[in-house]
Amino acid sequence: MQTQQLQKLGLLGSLYISQYIPITFLYETLPIFLRQQGLSLRTIGFLNLLALPLIIKFLWAPFIDRYGFTRWGHYRSWIFGFQSFLGCTTLVLAFVEVTTQFKLLLVGALFISFLSASQDIATDALAVGLLTPQERGIGNGVQRGGNALGAVIGGGGMLLSLNVWGWQATLVLLAGMIVLALLPLVRHREVVRQPLKQNEPLETQKSYRQVLTHFFQRPNVAGRLIILIIYAFGPYMASTMFRPLLVDIGLSLADIGLLLGVISYSSGFVGALIAGGLIAKLGRRRSLLIFGSLQVMAIAAYILPAVGFDSFLTLSLVAISTQAVNSMATTALFTVMMDKSQVSTAGTDYTIQSSIVFFSGMVAAVISGMIAQAVGYLGLFGISMGIALVSILAVAAFFHKTKASQFRPSKEKQV
Repeated sequence: MQTQQLQKLGLLGSLYISQYIPITFLYETLPIFLRQQGLSLRTIGFLNLLALPLIIKFLWAPFIDRYGFTRWGHYRSWIFGFQSFLGCTTLVLAFVEVTTQFKLLLVGALFISFLSASQDIATDALAVGLLTPQERGIGNGVQRGGNALGAVIGGGGMLLSLNVWGWQATLVLLAGMIVLALLPLVRHREVVRQPLKQNEPLETQKSYRQVLTHFFQRPNVAGRLIILIIYAFGPYMASTMFRPLLVDIGLSLADIGLLLGVISYSSGFVGALIAGGLIAKLGRRRSLLIFGSLQVMAIAAYILPAVGFDSFLTLSLVAISTQAVNSMATTALFTVMMDKSQVSTAGTDYTIQSSIVFFSGMVAAVISGMIAQAVGYLGLFGISMGIALVSILAVAAFFHKTKASQFRPSKEKQV
């Protein structure tokens, strides 16, 4: 692997790790910590509002695509701004009393969620322009692996830190890691387009509405949207109900934290890197088909603890296999999403697709509880397998082999 490619992957890895640490901290670690502090479940329920920026972030993605400090690097300047504010906000929250100032904590956490979602737009757009089509498989493997490693740190790592050092020291540590992750970006010189002339018909001259709707006007978009909606739907349903299943089996919170916060995410890191190395060789379509088929078998593994095979070794093998396979499938899907993003509107194109996938996963998580309540864990896992099978058929029917286009503007310079 060439030095230049290693630098690209190192940069993206640092950004995706630092981006996912606060996200995992907010969604997984913070609810546990607040419950330990004695806050009611009703109060903790307001933390669900933190998911809102991740769902609607496509609304401000066109502004990030259109405006920026070209002198410093279009997306590079956005990332510096968002991540710096992210570190500062986290540092401020270190001095908030969580039990008596919950509303202030909620506002600060919502702002962190907004900054993380916005930084994600700029980072994904930077990656689209940075990686060649041949590099996108391993690049998205690094992205997914970075997310998994960030989840290990923001989940199990931060929970351990809270237990040992407390709230204030943990938030200061978190802020420091966020800021330190910017160091690789300091050395990066982003390739950006020259300032537009008035008669240049590039995408950035389109109106806000045109930029948002242009993605949905492209050829074969209906089939592409179907794949985005259902490819991860079944695995999301199954993995959501795996958590309460572990509680029903009788696992302690410590064991669940180890299983899902460390063992599971670590296997996801490995799975993403494996997929990243295979996608260029297998091709996009075959990767989606193979990894989608593995997802069906991974969902079937959930049946083992549901029928009584619930030793910690068995549960660990289930967690490892399912998370590794899910990471492989997600890496392939993210690579395809990157292929379908034009460089001039990369933030908007990629964010629209990721928002669709995230919203689909949220719907899957919501209805999974209703289905499990009605038909039990076995029925839920069976339905999840059926949906995963349908997603493979959708890929076979709607995903056609196409040469990945780079969509690079004609005039570029490094800053």
